[in-house]
Amino acid sequence: MKSNIIYLDNNATTCVDKKVVDAMMPYFTEQYGNPSSIYDLAHTANKAVRKSREIMRDFLGANDPKEIIFTSCGSESANMAIKGVLELNRAKKHLITTKVEHPCVLNLHKDLEKHGYKVDYIGVDSNGDLDAAELLSKVDKDTALVSVMYANNETGAIFPVEEIAAKVKEINPETKIFVDAVQAAGKIPINVKDTKIDFMGISAHKFHGPKGIGALYVKSGSMVSPLIIGGHQERGKRAGTENVPYIVGMAKAAELAMENMEDELTRVKCLRDTLEEGILSKIKNARLNSTSKNRVPNTTNIGFLYIEGELILLHLNDAGICASSGSACTSGSLEPSHVLRAMGVPFTSLHGSIRFSLSRYTKEEDINYVVQELPHIIDKLAKISPFQKELGEILNK
Repeated sequence: MKSNIIYLDNNATTCVDKKVVDAMMPYFTEQYGNPSSIYDLAHTANKAVRKSREIMRDFLGANDPKEIIFTSCGSESANMAIKGVLELNRAKKHLITTKVEHPCVLNLHKDLEKHGYKVDYIGVDSNGDLDAAELLSKVDKDTALVSVMYANNETGAIFPVEEIAAKVKEINPETKIFVDAVQAAGKIPINVKDTKIDFMGISAHKFHGPKGIGALYVKSGSMVSPLIIGGHQERGKRAGTENVPYIVGMAKAAELAMENMEDELTRVKCLRDTLEEGILSKIKNARLNSTSKNRVPNTTNIGFLYIEGELILLHLNDAGICASSGSACTSGSLEPSHVLRAMGVPFTSLHGSIRFSLSRYTKEEDINYVVQELPHIIDKLAKISPFQKELGEILNK
């Protein structure tokens, strides 16, 4: 086993940048005041929260720091936005989302169906690109909310959320738009200022911040009912003492992500492309599940015909390589990816699909090592596959 870990599962979580840890530490041990109190120690914490809110405003391209509400994660942000809108619009019972959303959105909509809501689930094509025309055709006067992710966590496909939001508002100006931007934030520039998007959720641990902290953008003038009721924090929208160290950490991670955006869009993308090209050129039974030109720069999803994905991951782990078969929130499930099923990925590679997700810490030698080791792993597993005849036809071409 390789002594150094090659970590290519950054869509599941990222390492916390050391600069982020350094920024957080004083607020654990020195500046530990409750930002709602009135003495100087509290003022320092309060100032840090206000400064962090300004940074997150810039990170999302919002107009006003007050449009940023701190939450515990992307799942809470999604639940707060979706449930918060519906609580204030109880007469409207129609919702629209996509078939490839993260479980925090998809499963919430399935639960809402049990409570009398009608949900239209919009499909994607074979590359994972959203059928925007189908989505728009479903909008009517009873549509309370449209929930669309910015970038898919398994394929990296970017959805035209700004265009969709604008056209939805033309059809029904009262329909609210929620965007799950967890997999887009820190990887591509975001600017909600001039869009029709009402709500946007993000999570710090996807861009080298700490786990347990997220944010919800709420456009000025948009109303949302609080999910957590209690004190006055977050202008009455989210009760509970502010998690100052983690808020500061997320803001620092956002600053670093903005500073490194060009690297993400160029060098990381180049490494992702090199990984794809290397695997496809060396492994005959490999296929790229999404060739969409509009993907976040760090993500690829590759299927290996007639090979079991869990076995691939176990052998990769033995070689010191971390990857995944899809969303971390569904790991351990024997069910194939709902995203790949929605794309119509054939059964022959559905169970053998692996997601590789890079970060700014990924190096060229990491990619070279994967391209070197993976063919040996696939060759070994091909010899024990129950589909010897089918594999033989592919490998002997």
